[in-house]
Amino acid sequence: MPLRGPREVPREKEHPVKTKKLLTGIAAASALVLALAGCSGDRTGGGAEGDTEGAIVGVSMPTQTSERWIADGDNVKASLEDLGYKVDLQYANDDISTQLSQLENMISGGAKALVIAAIDGTALTEVLDQAAAQEIPVIAYDRLINGSEHVDYYTTFDNFEVGVQQATSLVTGLGLLDESGAETGATGPFNVELFGGSPDDNNATFFWNGAMSVLEPYMESGVIVVPSGQTQFEQAAILRWDPATAQDRMDDLLTVIGGTKLDGVLSPYDGLSIGIISALTAGGYSASDLPIVTGQDAEEGSVKSIIAGEQYSTIFKDTRLLGAQAVEMVDAVLNGDEPEVNDTETYDNGEKIVPSFLLESTIVTVGNYEKVLIESGYYDKGTF
Repeated sequence: MPLRGPREVPREKEHPVKTKKLLTGIAAASALVLALAGCSGDRTGGGAEGDTEGAIVGVSMPTQTSERWIADGDNVKASLEDLGYKVDLQYANDDISTQLSQLENMISGGAKALVIAAIDGTALTEVLDQAAAQEIPVIAYDRLINGSEHVDYYTTFDNFEVGVQQATSLVTGLGLLDESGAETGATGPFNVELFGGSPDDNNATFFWNGAMSVLEPYMESGVIVVPSGQTQFEQAAILRWDPATAQDRMDDLLTVIGGTKLDGVLSPYDGLSIGIISALTAGGYSASDLPIVTGQDAEEGSVKSIIAGEQYSTIFKDTRLLGAQAVEMVDAVLNGDEPEVNDTETYDNGEKIVPSFLLESTIVTVGNYEKVLIESGYYDKGTF
């Protein structure tokens, strides 16, 4: 990894049969909303200034080029406003200096708490020093902020498990596992190329390590072959999760491997998947013989691609629940309470282990997208 990330707590390799229960979706979101409503009844708790009604909360999101970050920002803003807070929501368009400037303005503008989805998790040390000097609590949102002791809490998904799920869906699509998660005995060899996330996003290495815990045994036995030989994260990483960069890399890989037919592509994000599929179709693959392509975030375009038989799978992370958890953390710390956490071991940012709340994710394919995405209310019935 070009940028040195945090020390990760070792985890044993997980068998690809491991499964997770489906998110409870809208029911769980409703429960969190009710809990938040209960917190708003008395706003004269133990916060630094007592009454937090009308306090400003700065919300810093990385970009508006991904529909998921727009939805995240809107959800967090609306939920905080429902509790009586004023919200300064800013998008940094994947530019680090812009995010730093926006955060500095939030601090000087009187923000009492910051919710930050970092572009580069290693670039915020100085601005977080400024926040600490003003006794402003910081909630890291979905992306861990590294190299600073001034990260109070972190809310995200179980990112190692997301990688496990991506690779599990890939080997299921290849026919190495059946729908129950049992080994089929297929021996391949299956030709698979690997893509990683942005090297400045802490989550990307968790996704990669989770996926490799599933894929490496198949690679070592020769059941899965990487024709390009590019099996290291540094070789597969796509800076800033940029779809055009992924498309260019897939173009290059097709040139490198020549006439070798691909059976699968590990993609860690839907935006990359769309770029990868564009390169594959331009390179001669038809809709009927595309390799198994994974993804993440259940973005509308990729769900439509799954329905059309192009992309094979995505990982659904219910950002309504993520946003609600971040709001609950903000409301608790500003009122002198301890936010709920469920992980105090995994996320070492190089300065401290950040108390975290991890949410669950779900594999989505054409077989269950209606149940997971529509019946939960995440998408309207007519969307697809």
